[in-house]
Amino acid sequence: MAAVAKQKYTNEEIKARLVFMVGVGLTCSFLFSVMAILYGLLFVVQPMEQAPNDSAGWSVLSSMLLTLSGGLIGLLAGNGLKDKQPPPPTP
Repeated sequence: MAAVAKQKYTNEEIKARLVFMVGVGLTCSFLFSVMAILYGLLFVVQPMEQAPNDSAGWSVLSSMLLTLSGGLIGLLAGNGLKDKQPPPPTP
């Protein structure tokens, strides 16, 4: 078998792959957190009063979800910004 030379990626291809991987990571952590919160609210039996530790945990989770959703929205919104292409050479 002959060795195949690897093609170098352009800056746009590297940026697209990076944006994709970061987007997948943020989306997975966002969905996992939302599912954990919904499971805790729907299926875990709590006493009538909420413990202080539970209250602090919900506070941390809610602020984390706000940060993740803001980062994901910013990533998707900024994806439309492309690198400027150099002007074509004049003949």
